[in-house]
Amino acid sequence: MQFQNILVVCIGNICRSPMAEYFLKHACPSLNIQSAGIAAMVDHPADDKAKACMQLHGINMDAHIAQKLNAHLVKKADLILVMSKNQQQHVEQTWPFAKGKVFRLGHWQDKNIADPYQHDQQFFDETCQLIQQCVSDWKKHF
Repeated sequence: MQFQNILVVCIGNICRSPMAEYFLKHACPSLNIQSAGIAAMVDHPADDKAKACMQLHGINMDAHIAQKLNAHLVKKADLILVMSKNQQQHVEQTWPFAKGKVFRLGHWQDKNIADPYQHDQQFFDETCQLIQQCVSDWKKHF
């Protein structure tokens, strides 16, 4: 299957999903990539610690604005990448038509990606590194 529209989902849409979104945009500039949160901190920028991680990779996330996950975003996406099995179940139960296109970002490593929100910079850095590895795994399939 050819993926053109990719949606990355986490809880608040200020840490994990924006980091994955921007890594994917950097790696696959021809694709349409967005992120959203199940319980998004709507209109908030990316977390400062997440921005700091990404700056180490030469990626600026200043343009990010958090948005709430909704049916329109789910319908539009060819592939939805979530951070955990619980999030996958939530998306599939809320929007049954999404089944078959929702996968964990850590699917190829059989890993969930823990939420770094309100943790220290080291936790963010480790999360960012894992997200980068998982994005790299997915990139092989685009």
